Amino acid sequence: MTDDLELDAVVVGAGFSGLYALHVLRDRLGLSVRAIDRAGGVGGVWYWNRYPGARCDIESYSYSYSFSPDLQQEWRWSERFAGQPEILRYLEHVADRFDLRRDIVLDTRITSATWDDDRARWVLTTDIGDRLSARYLISGAGNLSEAATPELDGLDTFDGPVYSTARWPRGGVDFTGKRVAVIGTGSSGIQVIPHIAAQAAHLTVFQRTANYATPIGNGTLDPEFARLVKADYPNLRRRSRDNFAGLPFDLQSPSALAVSDHERSRVYQERWDQGGFRLFLDSYADLFFDEKANDTAAEFIRDRIRERVTDPATAELLCPTDHPYATKRPPLESGYYETYNRDTVELVDLRSSPIQRIIPRGIRTEGAAGTDHALDAIVLATGFDGFTGPLLRMGIRGRDGRSLREHWSDGPHTYLGLMTHGFPNLFTITGPQSPSQFYNHPLAAEDHVDWLADCISHLRERGVDRIEPSAEAEHRWGEHTDEVASGALLPRTDSWFMGSNVPGKPRALLIYLGGAPAYRRICADVAERGYQGFLFDGVPAAEGPGATV
Repeated sequence: MTDDLELDAVVVGAGFSGLYALHVLRDRLGLSVRAIDRAGGVGGVWYWNRYPGARCDIESYSYSYSFSPDLQQEWRWSERFAGQPEILRYLEHVADRFDLRRDIVLDTRITSATWDDDRARWVLTTDIGDRLSARYLISGAGNLSEAATPELDGLDTFDGPVYSTARWPRGGVDFTGKRVAVIGTGSSGIQVIPHIAAQAAHLTVFQRTANYATPIGNGTLDPEFARLVKADYPNLRRRSRDNFAGLPFDLQSPSALAVSDHERSRVYQERWDQGGFRLFLDSYADLFFDEKANDTAAEFIRDRIRERVTDPATAELLCPTDHPYATKRPPLESGYYETYNRDTVELVDLRSSPIQRIIPRGIRTEGAAGTDHALDAIVLATGFDGFTGPLLRMGIRGRDGRSLREHWSDGPHTYLGLMTHGFPNLFTITGPQSPSQFYNHPLAAEDHVDWLADCISHLRERGVDRIEPSAEAEHRWGEHTDEVASGALLPRTDSWFMGSNVPGKPRALLIYLGGAPAYRRICADVAERGYQGFLFDGVPAAEGPGATV
């Protein structure tokens, strides 16, 4: 990349969102485009998350692109739920098949992005000293690409290695004979813990919040099933896009409270045995909204945990009681609970014995059960600064030098989760206040990229240099997002969906909870009304104060 390179568009990221954005903008619209990624290869989060057990929680035939029928037919998934190495190979194949690598710059991080209103261009600088400008800035940086590092006193004094599941060493780690700690029992922790336990001499798990983990039900993908999927891909994708979360589920019943205890238990057990997100997304529609209905699923899961963990006291520590089921990302597991039946595995409840500090040779806890835990290695499975973190780290400044961090000081403000007032020509793929993590990501990314590509074509045909939402449309979208969520249980729980996992981060809802089909209809309606709610070169693009939502 050369200094002062002028482009039509810069895409941030080379994962599912970034690769598809590069393909569409370059190969369909004919724009000059560069994708920039700080990683050493393509793959986005699947480049970084190499820890043992890293696996997608959506079935592989669904967690894939739909834009190319040929790609769907030629790629063969080996497992029902693909592991990190296979997903990375898939994305590398996509980059090669569509000749995307020639326009991808790796090992490079954007350090600033400043809007030049006179030129109607974004001016960007990178950590290797390059400077470039673009008419459009498209963030495909991913909602889970910025690791959340916990504030642990003394962490820098620890004598052994400290690993993060979000930045796992490419060559792997050998824990044989080691005393290891894993801090965190979210999705990453639940995936990595059984693998480390099988190798380490002793594993100590530090748990702040117990999770409702349910079986993933992984296995080799049956060739006949794969053949049937490929033969029916158009229908499968249609069903997925008509589903709340972008998955081909359609058996959900209205209410868990409208059936007998026996029937409800039968349905839960059936979905439990099927694995994946079936229990959450394919059993009863009111689990997400009615606390009494949710309690029935929560208690079912707690009973299964008690059956699988030998020690009753440990089992109770692993049973969540402080939040409704699925108001945190519901993890999927394989052998997780049986791990605690090993003599070499210890569970520390951080609610009763919080970490006091990291000491050179271990972790010191306080409280009635406070003690020094001798360790050779520490693994941080502490999640991500989700949704806003990846965008704020880029040093984005919009009109009049206003920073995105300042504009979002009390939480994100967007229109459709796609654009932000005062930041013209900045598009955020699956950004905050869109369905994002509640929508099968490859399909969500395709929907957003297709929408913004149509929008950019519309602008170019009409000679429009700048697009941004009006302040009123942005405000109304925030109100609508909150109104939709008001009937859901999720906002009541502190989680990374609410930004609550990062100290100092404003607590605000980061996801649109109206479901993928409703959201897609709203976005389509905005475009069909002449991009209602947007300003074209400072002038309302269509009559009316904003989209009807």
